[in-house]
Amino acid sequence: MKSVLKLATFVMVMTMGYSISAQTKNPRDFDNYRQPDQRGVNVFEAKKDTVTAFEELHVRIGGSFALQYQALDNENSGVTPLSEVGSNFNLATANLDLDVALYDGVSMHLRTYLSSRHHHEPYVKGGYFKIDKLDFISKGFMEDLMKHTTIKIGHMENNYGDAHFRRSDNAQAIHNPFVGNLIMDSFTTEVGAEVYYTADNGFFGMVGFTNGKLNQSTTVSDGSTGGASFLAKLGFDKQINDDFRFRLSGSLYNTGYAPNVYLYSADRAGSRYYNIMQDASATSDNFRSGRFDPGFRNQITAIMINPFVKYGGLEFFGTVELASGKALSEADRRNADQYAGEVIYRFGQAENVYLGARYNTVSAELASGDDVSVDRFQLGAGWFLTQNVLMKAEYVVQKYKDYPTGNLLEDGQFDGLMLEAVISF
Repeated sequence: MKSVLKLATFVMVMTMGYSISAQTKNPRDFDNYRQPDQRGVNVFEAKKDTVTAFEELHVRIGGSFALQYQALDNENSGVTPLSEVGSNFNLATANLDLDVALYDGVSMHLRTYLSSRHHHEPYVKGGYFKIDKLDFISKGFMEDLMKHTTIKIGHMENNYGDAHFRRSDNAQAIHNPFVGNLIMDSFTTEVGAEVYYTADNGFFGMVGFTNGKLNQSTTVSDGSTGGASFLAKLGFDKQINDDFRFRLSGSLYNTGYAPNVYLYSADRAGSRYYNIMQDASATSDNFRSGRFDPGFRNQITAIMINPFVKYGGLEFFGTVELASGKALSEADRRNADQYAGEVIYRFGQAENVYLGARYNTVSAELASGDDVSVDRFQLGAGWFLTQNVLMKAEYVVQKYKDYPTGNLLEDGQFDGLMLEAVISF
Protein backbone atom coordinates (compact mmCIF):
# COMPACT_ATOMS: atom_id res chain seq x y z
CA MET A 1 0.00 0.00 0.00
CA LYS A 2 2.84 2.40 0.87
CA SER A 3 4.44 1.76 -2.53
CA VAL A 4 1.17 2.59 -4.27
CA LEU A 5 0.84 5.81 -2.27
CA LYS A 6 4.41 6.84 -3.09
CA LEU A 7 3.84 6.20 -6.78
CA ALA A 8 0.58 8.14 -6.75
CA THR A 9 2.26 11.05 -4.95
CA PHE A 10 5.06 11.12 -7.49
CA VAL A 11 2.65 11.14 -10.43
CA MET A 12 0.74 14.04 -8.86
CA VAL A 13 3.95 15.98 -8.27
CA MET A 14 5.12 15.40 -11.82
CA THR A 15 1.77 16.55 -13.17
CA MET A 16 2.05 19.70 -11.10
CA GLY A 17 5.58 20.13 -12.45
CA TYR A 18 4.44 20.17 -16.04
CA SER A 19 1.85 22.80 -15.10
CA ILE A 20 4.53 24.97 -13.49
CA SER A 21 6.84 24.57 -16.48
CA ALA A 22 4.10 25.49 -18.93
CA GLN A 23 3.81 28.93 -17.33
CA THR A 24 7.37 29.92 -18.17
CA LYS A 25 9.39 30.50 -21.31
CA ASN A 26 11.90 27.73 -22.10
CA PRO A 27 11.69 26.27 -18.56
CA ARG A 28 14.35 23.65 -19.22
CA ASP A 29 17.01 26.13 -20.36
CA PHE A 30 18.86 26.59 -17.10
CA ASP A 31 22.10 28.53 -16.92
CA ASN A 32 25.31 26.70 -15.95
CA TYR A 33 23.44 23.43 -15.68
CA ARG A 34 24.30 19.78 -16.33
CA GLN A 35 21.47 18.24 -18.32
CA PRO A 36 20.02 15.11 -16.63
CA ASP A 37 19.68 13.24 -19.95
CA GLN A 38 22.11 12.11 -22.67
CA ARG A 39 23.34 15.68 -23.09
CA GLY A 40 24.93 15.41 -19.65
CA VAL A 41 27.16 12.45 -20.63
CA ASN A 42 30.87 13.34 -20.23
CA VAL A 43 29.95 16.59 -18.50
CA PHE A 44 31.77 17.10 -15.22
CA GLU A 45 31.40 20.46 -13.50
CA ALA A 46 28.63 22.40 -15.22
CA LYS A 47 29.86 24.77 -17.91
CA LYS A 48 30.47 28.32 -16.71
CA ASP A 49 28.71 30.78 -19.01
CA THR A 50 27.87 34.43 -18.48
CA VAL A 51 25.06 34.38 -21.05
CA THR A 52 21.78 34.30 -19.14
CA ALA A 53 18.32 33.06 -20.03
CA PHE A 54 16.79 34.30 -16.78
CA GLU A 55 13.57 36.30 -17.02
CA GLU A 56 11.74 35.51 -13.78
CA LEU A 57 11.73 32.93 -11.01
CA HIS A 58 10.87 29.53 -12.37
CA VAL A 59 11.02 25.89 -11.32
CA ARG A 60 12.18 22.88 -13.28
CA ILE A 61 10.84 19.58 -11.94
CA GLY A 62 12.61 16.50 -13.21
CA GLY A 63 13.17 12.93 -12.19
CA SER A 64 14.86 9.62 -12.83
CA PHE A 65 13.80 5.97 -12.75
CA ALA A 66 16.00 2.87 -12.88
CA LEU A 67 15.23 -0.85 -12.86
CA GLN A 68 17.63 -3.78 -13.09
CA TYR A 69 17.30 -7.46 -13.87
CA GLN A 70 19.98 -9.34 -11.97
CA ALA A 71 21.34 -12.77 -12.92
CA LEU A 72 24.42 -13.22 -10.73
CA ASP A 73 26.09 -16.18 -9.00
CA ASN A 74 28.33 -16.00 -5.94
CA GLU A 75 30.73 -18.34 -4.17
CA ASN A 76 33.41 -18.43 -1.48
CA SER A 77 35.57 -20.99 0.32
CA GLY A 78 32.50 -22.44 1.98
CA VAL A 79 33.76 -22.03 5.56
CA THR A 80 31.16 -19.32 6.12
CA PRO A 81 28.07 -19.97 3.93
CA LEU A 82 26.91 -17.29 1.54
CA SER A 83 23.31 -16.30 1.00
CA GLU A 84 22.04 -17.89 -2.20
CA VAL A 85 20.99 -15.57 -5.01
CA GLY A 86 18.84 -16.18 -8.07
CA SER A 87 17.71 -14.29 -11.15
CA ASN A 88 15.01 -11.64 -10.85
CA PHE A 89 14.27 -7.91 -10.81
CA ASN A 90 15.71 -5.58 -8.22
CA LEU A 91 13.83 -2.78 -6.48
CA ALA A 92 12.82 -0.02 -8.89
CA THR A 93 14.43 3.24 -7.77
CA ALA A 94 13.22 6.81 -8.34
CA ASN A 95 14.56 10.34 -7.84
CA LEU A 96 12.79 13.69 -7.76
CA ASP A 97 14.82 16.78 -8.74
CA LEU A 98 13.89 20.40 -8.13
CA ASP A 99 15.94 23.10 -9.86
CA VAL A 100 14.94 26.69 -9.24
CA ALA A 101 16.19 29.83 -10.98
CA LEU A 102 15.85 32.30 -8.11
CA TYR A 103 17.50 35.34 -9.66
CA ASP A 104 19.88 36.21 -12.47
CA GLY A 105 22.93 34.07 -11.63
CA VAL A 106 21.40 32.50 -8.51
CA SER A 107 19.87 29.02 -8.46
CA MET A 108 19.03 26.11 -6.18
CA HIS A 109 19.16 22.33 -6.66
CA LEU A 110 17.46 19.71 -4.49
CA ARG A 111 17.39 15.93 -4.98
CA THR A 112 15.03 13.57 -3.15
CA TYR A 113 15.24 9.78 -3.28
CA LEU A 114 11.64 8.62 -3.63
CA SER A 115 12.59 4.95 -3.69
CA SER A 116 16.00 3.55 -2.83
CA ARG A 117 17.50 0.29 -1.66
CA HIS A 118 18.32 1.44 1.87
CA HIS A 119 15.32 3.52 2.94
CA HIS A 120 11.69 2.53 2.69
CA GLU A 121 10.45 6.11 2.59
CA PRO A 122 11.34 9.20 0.51
CA TYR A 123 14.16 11.30 1.94
CA VAL A 124 16.27 14.23 0.81
CA LYS A 125 19.70 13.30 -0.56
CA GLY A 126 20.95 16.89 -0.47
CA GLY A 127 20.95 20.21 -2.22
CA TYR A 128 22.81 23.44 -2.72
CA PHE A 129 22.54 27.16 -3.39
CA LYS A 130 24.65 28.26 -6.39
CA ILE A 131 25.86 31.76 -7.20
CA ASP A 132 27.25 32.62 -10.65
CA LYS A 133 26.65 36.37 -10.44
CA LEU A 134 26.46 38.95 -7.65
CA ASP A 135 23.86 41.14 -9.36
CA PHE A 136 21.56 40.65 -6.36
CA ILE A 137 23.95 42.98 -4.49
CA SER A 138 24.05 45.50 -7.31
CA LYS A 139 24.02 45.23 -11.10
CA GLY A 140 27.47 44.26 -12.37
CA PHE A 141 28.97 43.89 -8.86
CA MET A 142 32.43 42.24 -9.20
CA GLU A 143 31.42 41.31 -12.74
CA ASP A 144 34.95 40.59 -14.01
CA LEU A 145 35.65 38.15 -11.18
CA MET A 146 32.29 36.39 -11.40
CA LYS A 147 32.76 35.73 -15.11
CA HIS A 148 35.07 32.95 -13.97
CA THR A 149 33.83 32.20 -10.44
CA THR A 150 31.06 30.01 -9.02
CA ILE A 151 30.08 29.58 -5.37
CA LYS A 152 28.15 26.56 -4.05
CA ILE A 153 26.80 26.31 -0.50
CA GLY A 154 24.70 23.53 0.97
CA HIS A 155 24.38 20.04 2.41
CA MET A 156 25.50 18.60 -0.86
CA GLU A 157 27.46 16.00 -2.80
CA ASN A 158 31.04 17.13 -2.37
CA ASN A 159 33.21 17.51 -5.47
CA TYR A 160 36.00 15.09 -4.66
CA GLY A 161 37.41 13.51 -7.81
CA ASP A 162 35.78 13.10 -11.21
CA ALA A 163 34.49 9.54 -10.76
CA HIS A 164 31.36 10.75 -8.95
CA PHE A 165 30.23 12.51 -12.14
CA ARG A 166 30.07 9.10 -13.89
CA ARG A 167 28.53 7.07 -11.06
CA SER A 168 24.89 6.09 -10.61
CA ASP A 169 23.19 8.28 -8.01
CA ASN A 170 20.29 6.05 -7.01
CA ALA A 171 17.95 6.32 -10.04
CA GLN A 172 20.09 8.89 -11.89
CA ALA A 173 22.11 6.30 -13.82
CA ILE A 174 22.00 7.69 -17.35
CA HIS A 175 25.51 9.17 -17.15
CA ASN A 176 27.08 5.88 -15.99
CA PRO A 177 28.07 3.65 -18.95
CA PHE A 178 28.05 0.62 -16.64
CA VAL A 179 25.58 -0.71 -14.08
CA GLY A 180 27.81 -0.75 -10.98
CA ASN A 181 29.90 2.06 -9.51
CA LEU A 182 33.56 1.69 -8.51
CA ILE A 183 34.46 -0.89 -5.87
CA MET A 184 35.66 1.74 -3.40
CA ASP A 185 32.89 4.25 -4.06
CA SER A 186 34.00 7.70 -2.87
CA PHE A 187 30.83 9.71 -2.37
CA THR A 188 29.58 11.79 0.51
CA THR A 189 27.17 14.62 1.31
CA GLU A 190 28.38 17.12 3.91
CA VAL A 191 27.50 20.68 4.88
CA GLY A 192 29.97 23.08 3.36
CA ALA A 193 30.91 25.50 0.61
CA GLU A 194 32.94 25.23 -2.60
CA VAL A 195 34.42 28.05 -4.71
CA TYR A 196 35.31 27.40 -8.36
CA TYR A 197 37.46 29.40 -10.74
CA THR A 198 37.49 28.57 -14.48
CA ALA A 199 40.00 30.25 -16.77
CA ASP A 200 39.48 30.85 -20.49
CA ASN A 201 42.46 28.64 -21.38
CA GLY A 202 40.92 25.44 -19.93
CA PHE A 203 42.47 25.45 -16.47
CA PHE A 204 40.16 25.31 -13.47
CA GLY A 205 40.38 25.00 -9.72
CA MET A 206 38.20 24.51 -6.66
CA VAL A 207 38.64 24.87 -2.90
CA GLY A 208 36.05 23.89 -0.34
CA PHE A 209 35.42 23.26 3.34
CA THR A 210 32.83 21.06 5.03
CA ASN A 211 32.06 20.05 8.59
CA GLY A 212 33.03 16.44 7.82
CA LYS A 213 29.65 15.04 8.84
CA LEU A 214 27.10 13.01 6.93
CA ASN A 215 24.65 13.01 9.84
CA GLN A 216 24.40 16.47 11.32
CA SER A 217 24.55 16.87 15.11
CA THR A 218 25.51 19.44 17.74
CA THR A 219 26.35 16.75 20.30
CA VAL A 220 29.71 17.35 21.99
CA SER A 221 32.20 14.48 22.00
CA ASP A 222 35.70 14.77 23.55
CA GLY A 223 35.05 18.48 24.09
CA SER A 224 34.13 19.18 20.45
CA THR A 225 31.18 18.92 18.08
CA GLY A 226 33.59 17.72 15.39
CA GLY A 227 36.23 18.90 12.98
CA ALA A 228 36.28 19.98 9.37
CA SER A 229 37.23 18.61 5.97
CA PHE A 230 39.19 20.40 3.28
CA LEU A 231 38.62 19.76 -0.44
CA ALA A 232 40.59 20.96 -3.42
CA LYS A 233 40.65 20.24 -7.14
CA LEU A 234 42.92 21.45 -9.92
CA GLY A 235 42.62 20.49 -13.55
CA PHE A 236 42.63 21.20 -17.25
CA ASP A 237 39.72 20.51 -19.61
CA LYS A 238 39.66 21.62 -23.22
CA GLN A 239 38.17 20.64 -26.56
CA ILE A 240 41.41 20.78 -28.54
CA ASN A 241 39.64 20.42 -31.89
CA ASP A 242 36.36 19.02 -33.25
CA ASP A 243 37.49 15.43 -32.60
CA PHE A 244 39.82 15.62 -29.62
CA ARG A 245 39.05 16.52 -26.00
CA PHE A 246 41.51 16.22 -23.11
CA ARG A 247 40.86 16.55 -19.38
CA LEU A 248 43.09 15.87 -16.40
CA SER A 249 42.18 16.62 -12.79
CA GLY A 250 43.65 16.03 -9.36
CA SER A 251 41.57 16.18 -6.18
CA LEU A 252 42.22 16.18 -2.44
CA TYR A 253 39.95 15.31 0.48
CA ASN A 254 41.52 15.79 3.91
CA THR A 255 40.04 15.75 7.39
CA GLY A 256 41.66 15.90 10.80
CA TYR A 257 39.61 14.97 13.83
CA ALA A 258 36.01 14.08 13.01
CA PRO A 259 33.74 11.75 14.98
CA ASN A 260 32.73 9.64 11.98
CA VAL A 261 33.67 10.37 8.36
CA TYR A 262 31.75 8.52 5.65
CA LEU A 263 33.75 9.15 2.47
CA TYR A 264 33.49 5.51 1.37
CA SER A 265 30.21 4.55 3.02
CA ALA A 266 27.90 7.54 2.64
CA ASP A 267 25.83 6.25 -0.27
CA ARG A 268 22.51 5.44 1.37
CA ALA A 269 21.03 4.47 -2.00
CA GLY A 270 23.04 1.26 -1.97
CA SER A 271 24.87 -0.96 -4.43
CA ARG A 272 23.47 -2.22 -7.73
CA TYR A 273 24.51 -5.80 -6.90
CA TYR A 274 21.77 -6.99 -4.56
CA ASN A 275 22.39 -9.62 -1.82
CA ILE A 276 25.82 -10.48 -3.23
CA MET A 277 28.53 -11.88 -0.91
CA GLN A 278 26.17 -11.77 2.05
CA ASP A 279 26.24 -14.04 5.10
CA ALA A 280 23.54 -16.70 4.82
CA SER A 281 22.68 -16.16 8.49
CA ALA A 282 22.26 -12.38 8.13
CA THR A 283 18.86 -11.07 9.18
CA SER A 284 19.11 -7.82 7.20
CA ASP A 285 20.28 -6.78 3.74
CA ASN A 286 23.81 -5.47 3.32
CA PHE A 287 22.75 -2.62 1.04
CA ARG A 288 26.38 -1.89 0.05
CA SER A 289 27.04 -5.47 -1.09
CA GLY A 290 29.76 -5.76 -3.71
CA ARG A 291 31.58 -2.61 -2.57
CA PHE A 292 34.66 -2.22 -0.39
CA ASP A 293 34.76 0.13 2.60
CA PRO A 294 38.26 0.48 4.10
CA GLY A 295 36.71 1.49 7.42
CA PHE A 296 38.36 4.91 7.60
CA ARG A 297 36.37 7.13 9.95
CA ASN A 298 38.98 9.61 11.13
CA GLN A 299 42.01 11.53 9.87
CA ILE A 300 41.38 10.69 6.22
CA THR A 301 43.65 11.91 3.45
CA ALA A 302 42.55 10.89 -0.05
CA ILE A 303 43.95 11.90 -3.42
CA MET A 304 42.26 11.11 -6.73
CA ILE A 305 43.70 11.68 -10.21
CA ASN A 306 41.39 11.33 -13.22
CA PRO A 307 42.48 11.50 -16.88
CA PHE A 308 39.77 11.72 -19.55
CA VAL A 309 40.50 11.56 -23.27
CA LYS A 310 37.93 11.50 -26.07
CA TYR A 311 38.84 11.21 -29.73
CA GLY A 312 35.85 10.92 -32.01
CA GLY A 313 33.66 8.20 -30.53
CA LEU A 314 36.48 6.59 -28.52
CA GLU A 315 37.00 7.67 -24.92
CA PHE A 316 39.13 6.69 -21.94
CA PHE A 317 38.46 7.54 -18.31
CA GLY A 318 40.87 6.58 -15.54
CA THR A 319 40.99 6.70 -11.76
CA VAL A 320 44.04 6.60 -9.50
CA GLU A 321 43.07 6.94 -5.84
CA LEU A 322 45.41 6.82 -2.85
CA ALA A 323 43.76 7.02 0.57
CA SER A 324 44.80 6.63 4.19
CA GLY A 325 43.01 6.94 7.49
CA LYS A 326 41.91 5.09 10.59
CA ALA A 327 39.02 4.43 12.90
CA LEU A 328 38.84 6.31 16.19
CA SER A 329 39.81 3.12 18.04
CA GLU A 330 42.95 2.62 15.93
CA ALA A 331 46.35 4.02 16.82
CA ASP A 332 47.90 3.91 13.36
CA ARG A 333 46.73 4.93 9.91
CA ARG A 334 46.15 2.36 7.18
CA ASN A 335 46.27 2.65 3.38
CA ALA A 336 43.84 1.78 0.60
CA ASP A 337 44.64 2.24 -3.09
CA GLN A 338 42.26 2.05 -6.03
CA TYR A 339 42.93 1.96 -9.76
CA ALA A 340 40.36 1.87 -12.56
CA GLY A 341 40.40 2.30 -16.31
CA GLU A 342 37.49 2.25 -18.72
CA VAL A 343 37.38 2.40 -22.51
CA ILE A 344 34.11 3.33 -24.23
CA TYR A 345 33.35 3.47 -27.94
CA ARG A 346 30.24 5.46 -28.86
CA PHE A 347 28.76 5.28 -32.34
CA GLY A 348 25.54 5.62 -34.29
CA GLN A 349 23.36 8.68 -34.69
CA ALA A 350 24.35 11.19 -32.00
CA GLU A 351 26.54 8.46 -30.42
CA ASN A 352 23.42 6.78 -29.10
CA VAL A 353 25.00 3.29 -28.95
CA TYR A 354 28.15 2.31 -27.07
CA LEU A 355 30.34 -0.62 -26.08
CA GLY A 356 32.77 -0.52 -23.19
CA ALA A 357 35.01 -2.31 -20.73
CA ARG A 358 36.27 -1.39 -17.26
CA TYR A 359 38.91 -2.91 -15.00
CA ASN A 360 38.88 -1.87 -11.33
CA THR A 361 41.16 -3.05 -8.52
CA VAL A 362 41.51 -2.14 -4.84
CA SER A 363 44.28 -3.16 -2.44
CA ALA A 364 44.07 -2.27 1.23
CA GLU A 365 45.12 -3.11 4.74
CA LEU A 366 42.20 -4.13 6.96
CA ALA A 367 41.87 -3.11 10.61
CA SER A 368 42.86 -6.72 11.42
CA GLY A 369 46.23 -6.13 9.75
CA ASP A 370 45.49 -8.36 6.74
CA ASP A 371 46.41 -7.07 3.29
CA VAL A 372 43.61 -7.88 0.84
CA SER A 373 42.59 -7.00 -2.70
CA VAL A 374 39.40 -6.91 -4.76
CA ASP A 375 39.36 -7.01 -8.57
CA ARG A 376 36.44 -6.39 -10.92
CA PHE A 377 36.07 -6.64 -14.69
CA GLN A 378 33.01 -5.28 -16.48
CA LEU A 379 31.89 -5.52 -20.09
CA GLY A 380 29.09 -3.11 -20.93
CA ALA A 381 26.85 -2.01 -23.76
CA GLY A 382 24.16 0.65 -24.00
CA TRP A 383 21.54 2.07 -26.32
CA PHE A 384 19.90 5.48 -25.95
CA LEU A 385 16.45 4.78 -27.33
CA THR A 386 15.79 8.49 -26.95
CA GLN A 387 17.67 11.33 -25.32
CA ASN A 388 15.96 10.41 -22.03
CA VAL A 389 15.82 6.59 -22.17
CA LEU A 390 18.82 4.26 -21.87
CA MET A 391 19.01 0.46 -21.95
CA LYS A 392 22.20 -1.09 -20.52
CA ALA A 393 23.69 -4.56 -20.31
CA GLU A 394 26.72 -5.58 -18.26
CA TYR A 395 28.69 -8.74 -17.63
CA VAL A 396 30.64 -8.49 -14.37
CA VAL A 397 33.23 -10.65 -12.59
CA GLN A 398 34.49 -9.66 -9.13
CA LYS A 399 37.09 -11.59 -7.11
CA TYR A 400 38.24 -11.26 -3.49
CA LYS A 401 41.85 -12.19 -2.75
CA ASP A 402 43.96 -12.85 0.38
CA TYR A 403 41.08 -12.67 2.85
CA PRO A 404 41.90 -14.72 6.00
CA THR A 405 40.57 -18.21 6.68
CA GLY A 406 37.00 -18.17 7.93
CA ASN A 407 36.27 -14.70 6.58
CA LEU A 408 33.04 -14.49 4.58
CA LEU A 409 34.98 -13.19 1.57
CA GLU A 410 37.70 -15.88 1.61
CA ASP A 411 38.15 -17.01 -2.02
CA GLY A 412 35.02 -15.01 -2.80
CA GLN A 413 33.70 -14.30 -6.27
CA PHE A 414 30.53 -13.22 -8.02
CA ASP A 415 29.81 -13.04 -11.72
CA GLY A 416 26.94 -12.84 -14.16
CA LEU A 417 24.70 -10.55 -16.16
CA MET A 418 22.98 -7.29 -15.26
CA LEU A 419 20.36 -5.48 -17.36
CA GLU A 420 19.25 -1.95 -16.53
CA ALA A 421 16.65 0.43 -17.92
CA VAL A 422 17.00 4.13 -17.07
CA ILE A 423 14.68 7.09 -17.67
CA SER A 424 15.88 10.58 -16.81
CA PHE A 425 14.40 13.98 -17.61
